[in-house]
Amino acid sequence: MIKIQQSTLYGEAAARIRDMINEGQLLPGTRIPEKKLCEQFGISRTPLREALKVLASEGMVELLPNRGARVVRLTRQMLEETYSVMGALEGLSGELACRYISEAEVADIQALHYQMMAHYKRREIRPYFEFNQRIHDAIMLASRNEVLRETHASLNYRIQRVRYATNMTDEYWKQAVADHEAMIDCLLDRDGERLGTILREHLRHKLVVAAASGVIDDDRTDPC
Repeated sequence: MIKIQQSTLYGEAAARIRDMINEGQLLPGTRIPEKKLCEQFGISRTPLREALKVLASEGMVELLPNRGARVVRLTRQMLEETYSVMGALEGLSGELACRYISEAEVADIQALHYQMMAHYKRREIRPYFEFNQRIHDAIMLASRNEVLRETHASLNYRIQRVRYATNMTDEYWKQAVADHEAMIDCLLDRDGERLGTILREHLRHKLVVAAASGVIDDDRTDPC
């Protein structure tokens, strides 16, 4: 593993641990193996613990007094509350985007959509998710509201791992693609009200699928 440069120690460590959580290398409810990660990253405990504080502020890990840290569990209540707020934010982003978006930005989002569809047809799930997220990010950017973007990003960190754990059934995948097709139509028509509604429903579908996939842990028992 490539060693982390001194100037970006805790930020880079946080990014790597975030990826490990999202990709299922560090499972919900498990302790963060601090000594092992320090060895892998080539850093001391101090920047690693600073990185864990960052991840705790994002809701991804829980700091345990005198016991290190562990990955936060994905509970139904946490996901419902997070998706509820994110749905409102994404709905607002769609309404604002249709008000301010340029023709060039719409063309860029269409290009991302075509690339996403190519991966969908080949059933290439990781690149599909990459372009899917880039589309949502582009709509958020087009809202021209920095506070909205920052608030959404801070919440998005909490639930990114759901996408990797979710069982992408054909039925759900078709629905997700249909939603994105409708999003493009709304952007072309500058129909902010309809785009806002679609974005809210799009997130609601994700919650339903996450629950059906068994990625939500409703066991509140503290394993420590």
